[in-house]
Amino acid sequence: MQDESAFRASLDRVEEGLAVLLLREDESVRFTLPRALLPQGAREGDILEVVIRRDVAATEEARRRVAERIERMRGKGRE
Repeated sequence: MQDESAFRASLDRVEEGLAVLLLREDESVRFTLPRALLPQGAREGDILEVVIRRDVAATEEARRRVAERIERMRGKGRE
């Protein structure tokens, strides 16, 4: 299983603090993200590489915290 995926997107426009990106392989696929997440100097028309990486350690920590909360809630129900 792959822990990282990358793809290219065109920066179509920035409006109201949001960047609109078009997937290069299929420009009918659009997604938005806060402008603050763009690399410094990114401009309309730029091609961006988007990398999505699983954070295994953070995921496990979040699962542990949720499991602890569930256990605490179950314990309160028994009292």
